[in-house]
Amino acid sequence: MAAYILRRLLLMIPTLIGIMAINFVVVQFAPGGPVEKVIAKMQGTDVDATARFTGGGADLAGTGQAAPDQGANVTVTSKYRGAQGLDPEFIKKLEAEFGFDKPPLERFGLMLWNYARFDFGQSYFRSISVIDLIREKMPVSISIGLWMTLISYGISIPLGIAKAVRDGSRFDVWTSFVIAIGYAVPSFLFGILLIVLFAGGSFWSIFPLRGLTSDGWADMSWPMRIADYFWHMALPLLAMATHAFATTTLLVKNSFLDEIRKHYVLTARMKGLTDRRVLYGHVFRNAMLIVIAGFPGAFISAFFAGSLLIETIFSLDGLGLLSFESVINRDYAVVFASLYVFSLMGLVVNILSDLTYMWIDPRIDFDSREV
Repeated sequence: MAAYILRRLLLMIPTLIGIMAINFVVVQFAPGGPVEKVIAKMQGTDVDATARFTGGGADLAGTGQAAPDQGANVTVTSKYRGAQGLDPEFIKKLEAEFGFDKPPLERFGLMLWNYARFDFGQSYFRSISVIDLIREKMPVSISIGLWMTLISYGISIPLGIAKAVRDGSRFDVWTSFVIAIGYAVPSFLFGILLIVLFAGGSFWSIFPLRGLTSDGWADMSWPMRIADYFWHMALPLLAMATHAFATTTLLVKNSFLDEIRKHYVLTARMKGLTDRRVLYGHVFRNAMLIVIAGFPGAFISAFFAGSLLIETIFSLDGLGLLSFESVINRDYAVVFASLYVFSLMGLVVNILSDLTYMWIDPRIDFDSREV
């Protein structure tokens, strides 16, 4: 077991480097960048996702550089779009501020060295360190991912067992129809439908549209705080869980069906055990192996993949919305740091999933398994 875990941990290093390298190369060829962002802001031609910048003459994007005199008669040919007429010395200062005065390979190596020490530097366009920014936004995304996973499992496990026991019945057919619809409809599309119906879009204004708490939440009593929190969480969780529970329900059903058809179940029934005793005393543990072991992965999937669009649609200030704004604003410091943290957590959770398998079923032997 120790040798297997060590191999997996060592394998994380080239995996992380590969993920960061691919994305770093893509960014090099992508149009636009933080320098172009500052230039566009100076000229008033940029559309910012967060509107955090000030006008001409002010400190530009938190870079510490003041805007050059726009009336100066300076002509320069620049590799940056919109930089014609700007002082080349100002452009060089911007490049140095963002680290673009170094060759790409040197910048990539420096980034990896800093990230290995969890030094993510400062946000390009916010007066806060990247690690503090991620720490500030993470509770929202963790809250959404955790509740969504618990709700989807709470629905999927009993529903999947009921479908397996009643396989082929009318109940199984009708629930399969509902599950197919839930699986086919994307979470973000269902979220928009919920907003239109219940958040003041066109019909009823029952649920709030923004944030996780109301104004004055700190002054409420504890019961009112809890009620207000779930009032805000209702629509985002419903939008995410509808799609998630469909997949897990089918997994539970198929796992139980596979176990029910095995010989040991027939033997148990021949000994006179009741169906309930057979189901929950013999089948349940074996059938739930793959479901329970997949819990860490399901949480991470909800935490990363599901949060981006849902947080954007419902204006929840979490990592998903932060990543979206950072990409739009070309805040590469936040973009790459978020990617590194997400990738590292995903790789660690994969190892935890394997350990969960072993904890549930000691028959699994990792020492003889190839990585």
